[in-house]
Amino acid sequence: MFKGTGTALITPFEESFEVDYQALKKLIRFQLEGGINSLVVLGTTGEAATIDDEERRKIVETVIVEVDRQVPVIIGTGTNDTKKVVENNKIAEDFKADGLLIVNPYYNKGTQAGLVEHYRYIAERTNLPILIYNVPSRTSMNLLPETVLKIHEVCPNVIGVKEASGDISQIARLMAMKPEDFLVFSGNDDQTIPIMALGGNGVISVFSNVFPGVMVSITDAIFKGDWALAREINAKYLKIMNDLFIETNPIPVKFALSLLGYCKNVLRLPLTKATEKTSDILMKSISR
Repeated sequence: MFKGTGTALITPFEESFEVDYQALKKLIRFQLEGGINSLVVLGTTGEAATIDDEERRKIVETVIVEVDRQVPVIIGTGTNDTKKVVENNKIAEDFKADGLLIVNPYYNKGTQAGLVEHYRYIAERTNLPILIYNVPSRTSMNLLPETVLKIHEVCPNVIGVKEASGDISQIARLMAMKPEDFLVFSGNDDQTIPIMALGGNGVISVFSNVFPGVMVSITDAIFKGDWALAREINAKYLKIMNDLFIETNPIPVKFALSLLGYCKNVLRLPLTKATEKTSDILMKSISR
């Protein structure tokens, strides 16, 4: 699907809370100029939970047309309703997206066996490659390595996982168990180096919304075997990586991008703008 840096793209809004498609195009150009390897659209960072079907269709079309096959475009389609995921997948298929990112079903709190059946049902109804997304802090469910590999076994088009459990020991166990061609991406910017050191394929990044070229330089350095350079760059930018999560994502990253003139600082409820304290921290971090 891709390797290196995939940006988990925000969805910009107007002051009226409508999608700002001109800002979206501007952000895409900024990402492409920064050399990113993929765009991941309508994930958590893209506020997908508050995007309606008509907006989803237009956002996907806008991104696909603007990118014009320069990099892969992966569409986030996951919800806690299995059949709704299939409907979302059809939109991605209609516009010939390159792949799907599907988060574990949240709130329902199924079992590990239920996760296998959830992904089996979805995978049997699409030809697009699928990355599953393990983020227990959002879903209250942890996708265990054994379950990941069972899903891959019964669903050949499930080709990888975005791992945001934060549990390096669990990820190390997955890396030791998985087949060579199964992809693993870091879902946390500050764990990109350790996960790639274990054999991971890159990162799906929030930080690269603001600093696409920087994150690309980290993953490129690792692929070239220049671990010293990767560590040096990572250390320089680690504080801002973490500052982008001092409030719920994407609250901080939207404020940061608004400072740089790429979007308005507008989020849809239940998310609200960054607090004054967060704003002060981010202004200092970005101006360093």
